[in-house]
Amino acid sequence: MDSYQGNILCIDLTTGRILRQPLDLSVARRLVGGKGQAAAILYKELPPKADPLGPENIFIFSTGPLTGTLAPAQKGIVVSKSPLTRTFCDSYVGGYFSQELKYAGYDALVLTGKAEKLSYIWIDNEHVEIKNASHLQGLTITQTALAVKKELGDNEVKTACIGPAGERLVRFACVGCDYRQAGRGGLGAVMGSKNLKAVAVRGTKPVEVANPKEFVKAARKLHKALVESEAVRATWTEYGTAGSVDFANSEGFFPTRNFQDGSIRGAEKLSGRIQSKAVRFRKVACFSCPIRCGHLLMIKKGPYAGTVVDGVEYETTGLLGANCGITDLDAVAYANYLCDELGLDTISTGGVIGFFMELFEKGILTSEDFQGVNPKFGNSKAVLELVERIARREGIGDLMAEGVKQASEKIGGRALDLAVSIKGLETPAWPPRGAPGMALALATADRGGCHERGWPIAYEVEGIPGPSGTVERLSLKGKAEIVKWEQDWLTAVCTLPCCDFSRTGLQPEHYAELLSLATGWKGGADEFMKLGERVWNLIRMFNIREGFTRKDDCLPKRFTGEPLPSGPAKGHKVTSDDMTKLLDEYYELRGWNREGEPTREKLIELELTDLVT
Repeated sequence: MDSYQGNILCIDLTTGRILRQPLDLSVARRLVGGKGQAAAILYKELPPKADPLGPENIFIFSTGPLTGTLAPAQKGIVVSKSPLTRTFCDSYVGGYFSQELKYAGYDALVLTGKAEKLSYIWIDNEHVEIKNASHLQGLTITQTALAVKKELGDNEVKTACIGPAGERLVRFACVGCDYRQAGRGGLGAVMGSKNLKAVAVRGTKPVEVANPKEFVKAARKLHKALVESEAVRATWTEYGTAGSVDFANSEGFFPTRNFQDGSIRGAEKLSGRIQSKAVRFRKVACFSCPIRCGHLLMIKKGPYAGTVVDGVEYETTGLLGANCGITDLDAVAYANYLCDELGLDTISTGGVIGFFMELFEKGILTSEDFQGVNPKFGNSKAVLELVERIARREGIGDLMAEGVKQASEKIGGRALDLAVSIKGLETPAWPPRGAPGMALALATADRGGCHERGWPIAYEVEGIPGPSGTVERLSLKGKAEIVKWEQDWLTAVCTLPCCDFSRTGLQPEHYAELLSLATGWKGGADEFMKLGERVWNLIRMFNIREGFTRKDDCLPKRFTGEPLPSGPAKGHKVTSDDMTKLLDEYYELRGWNREGEPTREKLIELELTDLVT
């Protein structure tokens, strides 16, 4: 089996049945692993239109052929149908959990059903056990991980846990894998719906590769390339993702007061540059990663002094910071800490709070609705209180826990025009009014509006040449081609699965070389990109089956109807006509019909017909 372990561990939490199924090599050869492997399982095994919070939903921890090897910058992946968007949802996490699952002998862990009472799963190589977790109810993610490790008598056990937010089925609850989070799409709520508090893994089995000598040589070469890359060092290693704050704010991309603007006065106080001086600072890395984008922070003074948090990433500074009108680094760091412990996605949490703050300031909701909280933009104490209420579904937090889309639909009226989400997923901190390519990428992203399914801003603003050369920032020309390229490339990387940050220093041919040496399969950069296209189309077919159509590839009214009020792209918006032109060109490039459905010819070309019929 080369770099695969050859086994998928399947657990039915309703019956307690535990099965080990052989890996389907015909599927693995076409879809490789990670995102591709999980997409095939979800499409084949999940009934159409299944309730994401029902026992029939499937929850997957998926590894890939490079997991647990010397390959640089590895990631883990969690997959299910999202309770927030009702789309296919894959959420990525660093740390060491996925590697431990691979060392235990499994290429994936597939969970179905619902346990009768709160439980956790213990995997120790071949020994698999469902254990009572009633005593863990209500614990935070860190408290849960420590309690499970103490109970099992091994501090080196790797854990994936949910906090109170997951237990209470907050639709954007995350999964905490020790000190990292699988944040997007509410997959923590899926675990909670299954009465599953945690998964603990210990593994001792080796991962072998097809060509050990050449694989080690290639892996070392790519580690060295990432370490020596000036782009990697400047973009990720020096200040982490928060190094993007100054750039985003100056270019009009920093979400401010529920995306009403793209910049905020005082944004520099949230930057990685300032973070490195304002708090105790230490770099941390995930498994086999030379990039070291993580930065362990400790708040030094004030009411939150002594709080330690694994970095305040760019997205968090944008959504829990500027989007709520806040530039107080300590307050944003503490809100980040609360989200990590309670088990909330910081992006969605900041998106929801910013939305409700605007509802309050425009008189759609009143002080009576908030019961003692004064949710004005800039009030950091209100943000912290609302984080707690969301996680426990207390008062107004119960409605906020539904997410922007579903909450806006329940409120109705003017709230619908102020809601900023795409396919139900709260928009990340790269709003698209000053970048039409980014608008297309967000609108067509498979799990809802997501910056990690393509980042055309690099081509539109930074001037990086696209597949057909450089493009103009506000022009529509060439943007569809860039978006398709980015989506295929990122999707292929996610089958390995590796971190998308590694793309800063590596190219498709580098990943293709590692994949070939690990598995023994032959293929270069073109085949690697075709792999990404294949998986992207499979997931598109899943979302179509779940009821999504062209009308869902759209942007909120804030981006199509309101011009950007400041920055280099001041006065610009992405109109509905712009989106129509972009989608028409994008669908044609993809080989889809005008409704955004892959044609029969495209499915045959990508060898997908047996998987989607």
